[in-house]
Amino acid sequence: MKDFVLYCKSYSRDFLRLKRLLESIRQFNVDQLDFYISTPASEKTLLIEVLGGEGYRWVADEDIVAANPRANVVQYQAMPGGLSQQIIKSEFWRLGIAENYLCLDSDTLFIRKFFKSDFLMSDGVPYTVLHQNKELFQLAIDRGHEKFVHELKAESERVKAVFGRQGPNFYCAPAPFIWSAKVWQSLDTQYLQPQGISLWDLISPTLPETLIYGEALLKYRAIPLIAIEPLFRTYHYDWQYFLMKRLGETEPKVAQNYLGIIYQSAWESELTLGQSHKSIPSQLLKRLKRFGRYLQSFI
Repeated sequence: MKDFVLYCKSYSRDFLRLKRLLESIRQFNVDQLDFYISTPASEKTLLIEVLGGEGYRWVADEDIVAANPRANVVQYQAMPGGLSQQIIKSEFWRLGIAENYLCLDSDTLFIRKFFKSDFLMSDGVPYTVLHQNKELFQLAIDRGHEKFVHELKAESERVKAVFGRQGPNFYCAPAPFIWSAKVWQSLDTQYLQPQGISLWDLISPTLPETLIYGEALLKYRAIPLIAIEPLFRTYHYDWQYFLMKRLGETEPKVAQNYLGIIYQSAWESELTLGQSHKSIPSQLLKRLKRFGRYLQSFI
């Protein structure tokens, strides 16, 4: 078992973004950390067509699902892709490939050299992204996006209640996430198994995997908690991206504090593989709203 690997769960619509991520890993992966990609088995051929066959190791999503003896395959097949993706990412540890992994999303890319020491201490203990999101919350409030703040805080309160914790809200997001198999295993043995459920029953649209991981770590202390701030600069929304650019933010400047950047796929539609499922009027309305948010960045 390796002490640390890179991992990304993807699917066909994100393969162009994934290709960009792979190219950045090839450029900046100084320690040559292994990079694993999982997709549905049916999409392997297309993956190779878009990315080629070098620079990563492929795993079928179905193999990750099957690694959990309590997983419900029928439930997996019926579940919306956005939700099943959260669970598959969280269950990658069950393959026994690595003790810890950097869980990347397809819309991420590295912008400078990175090393294993960016993610693990010298004794092999992984760092944990853990913070209170105050900077982002304040920016959202300043720009009139209070709804975003309220929703994230409500999410955190719900997950805290599951584990019976009171106190400040902590966030292990945004991606990429440094995840330990020991933390996921502690959740399984000390919470899920005693209740006769699996992660497929716990993670939901209102209980996201990122908060569950953090609360499980705080509850069961499977590893020492060595907290760090987010590894990547994340543009959660286009209004944030436009504003930061207006303030002079560039990739070289971001690289002084972050290993990479996340351009959210929800608004970076030009890298979506295949035809849009939305109608022409809907696409035009989306572009018009986006242009309005661009103009708002001048205010």
